[in-house]
Amino acid sequence: MILRYNLFTILWAAVILLSTLLPSSSLPTFSGWEFFFSVDTFAHAFLFCVLVFLMIVGLTKQYTSPWLRHYAVRASLLISTGFGILVELLQHFLIYGRHGDIFDVLANTIGCLFGLVVFKWIYVW
Repeated sequence: MILRYNLFTILWAAVILLSTLLPSSSLPTFSGWEFFFSVDTFAHAFLFCVLVFLMIVGLTKQYTSPWLRHYAVRASLLISTGFGILVELLQHFLIYGRHGDIFDVLANTIGCLFGLVVFKWIYVW
């Protein structure tokens, strides 16, 4: 049952992996942009916002693991933030032409927190 309710989360995580682990030669380049106005920064935040939202929804709907259901928000934030760090480490150490960036980790984390806000806005408030 966990897989049933988290299928979209798994598919979205695959989209994140594919989009962030492409060689840099296949990506559009942006020059002269600052961190807070970068398209790349917003893309990272958006991807992880959606990931956290989907994961919280999936974990709260499943009944197989009462612990995961009860701690869905904490587990989602922890898993997604760890996934964001892992993606940046993979970029830095395994992908030629890509490099991990601490600002991308920060954007991923901000996106995770914003995903929680979106979830609370839709389902709780």
